Amino acid sequence: MPFPSVHPAMQAALEKKGYAEPTPVQEAVVTAGAEAQDLLVSAQTGSGKTVAYGLAMAPTLLGENETLPPSRAPLALVIAPTRELALQVHREFQWLYEPAGARLASCVGGMDIRREQRALYQGAHIVVGTPGRLVDHLNRGSLDASQLRVVVLDEADEMLDLGFREDLEVILDAMPEERRTLLFSATLPKGIVQLAKRYQKDAVRISTVSTGEQHADIEYRAIRVAPNDLEHAIVNLLRYVDARGAMVFCATREAVRRLHGNLVEKGFAAVALSGELSQSERNHALQALRDGRARVCIATDVAARGIDLPDLGLVIHAELPTDAATLLHRSGRTGRAGKKGICAVLVPHSRRRRAERLLYDARLKPQWMNPPTAEEIRARDLERMLAEPTLAEGPGEEERAAVAALLEKYSAEQIAGAYVRLHRERLPEPEELFADSAPEPEERERGPRHGFDESAWFRINVGRNGNADPRWLLPFLCRHGHVTRRDIGAIRVFDRETRFEVAGAAADRFLAAVRKAAAEDPDVVIEPAEPVNAAPRARLRPPPRRFEDGGKPRGPRPQGFEPRGPRPHDDRPRGKPRGFEGQGRPPRPKNKASRDHR
Repeated sequence: MPFPSVHPAMQAALEKKGYAEPTPVQEAVVTAGAEAQDLLVSAQTGSGKTVAYGLAMAPTLLGENETLPPSRAPLALVIAPTRELALQVHREFQWLYEPAGARLASCVGGMDIRREQRALYQGAHIVVGTPGRLVDHLNRGSLDASQLRVVVLDEADEMLDLGFREDLEVILDAMPEERRTLLFSATLPKGIVQLAKRYQKDAVRISTVSTGEQHADIEYRAIRVAPNDLEHAIVNLLRYVDARGAMVFCATREAVRRLHGNLVEKGFAAVALSGELSQSERNHALQALRDGRARVCIATDVAARGIDLPDLGLVIHAELPTDAATLLHRSGRTGRAGKKGICAVLVPHSRRRRAERLLYDARLKPQWMNPPTAEEIRARDLERMLAEPTLAEGPGEEERAAVAALLEKYSAEQIAGAYVRLHRERLPEPEELFADSAPEPEERERGPRHGFDESAWFRINVGRNGNADPRWLLPFLCRHGHVTRRDIGAIRVFDRETRFEVAGAAADRFLAAVRKAAAEDPDVVIEPAEPVNAAPRARLRPPPRRFEDGGKPRGPRPQGFEPRGPRPHDDRPRGKPRGFEGQGRPPRPKNKASRDHR
């Protein structure tokens, strides 16, 4: 028996679902010996927390009974931060509590509230919902909280981040005093600890988060890209990994919409997930990912909170997250339930230090690499094509006639070529990255170039410490400055900055374009600079004057310095004035009148 300490009804559901062994958090919950106590659990994202608290609830709800008795009021309440996570918990509980005969109801925003009210009036043993909609049902009187025995807060840290603290307090204050409160969270910030102290009694603390170690089932990669090659790098990553499911995270809805359109245009089966979509549109997008009609999901952070997609093998951070917690939440969409996954963080050269600090705060040690090239992707396609099991199988009885007809009319080489073409037609074409096609510095023209007699020099705040390289700087400058490669001359990379030359005819156009682009990317600063070969400006000082007898300088005077005649004789005594010996400086006047009088 994989779960020896759980209720028999739960054991039957787990065996039917094919669970071989518990995850660390599931094992810790069922073996903690806290069947009647509150729990404060912190575990990594994707560690099976939903099944864990489902198992923890069973002793309180079922007791010695094999099935749940009819009940007009809910016995358990599960609160989740987002609609998608609440519906996901609802689906998990359907198979987990099916042998126990449980009736479930979901209460989430964006759904028909009258249908939810009917489900609550008909009687539901377990209610799963979001904070705002649950408060709405409490105010309407459709949610009876008097019989609740268990309350679960799932992803509690996210609920606080999303501003649901007041709603949570309203819900928990309406619950009976004699109840179990199970609080599950990926992290335990100060707000969660305060919430636990107020609403839990002698809670058992369980933690399965390994400090100082990254997720063992996730392979982290930091991809160095040129700022203008982000979308091309995403295309090549999706093609190279070729995961059954992939999720790409963007920072804004506009970025999601733009990237989704570009990927669909290139031939990817992709769906978008953002807050501007209706609940029906979001449900259709998730269902397309689950049944395999779509393989790529482009989403914002809020829309993808807590989503569990099957066979999600790749997560791409198209834009750097705001903090380490968001990075871990995003990455936790893959590598779930013992399955392996890849997490790729795209790092523009201009944001290398920010990415390194973010990865350090998250205690991640990724493998730094360049995005896969078109040649590498085509070589990988060939490996996958040769490894397809259909090629190793011989023709069946129904296929022999077709095979004989093909061999009679065409040669084996023609048939193989047609197979290769058909195989490639269903795959989007890889992108040629600018960094790969840019000429090496030593391949550039030698000697003075035409049009650079009156060139202008500029500087960019990325240098050798930021991994600056002319191979990606050249296309970056051309795109941001609306110039061509022929308009860019010498590029000199220093430790903290890079200076480059722009042809005189294109200098004004370049400056106007980069000033306009500065509003979109304030981290990159491009401004005029002094020529690299120009000597630094020095203060002009006259040479030391050496006097001979008679007070005249020896040698000719420097140009610009006219004689002013002999210096007047100064008979003033040197040293301190009489009467102030040992008293330091004389006192300063106290007001303007005394200064004028002096």
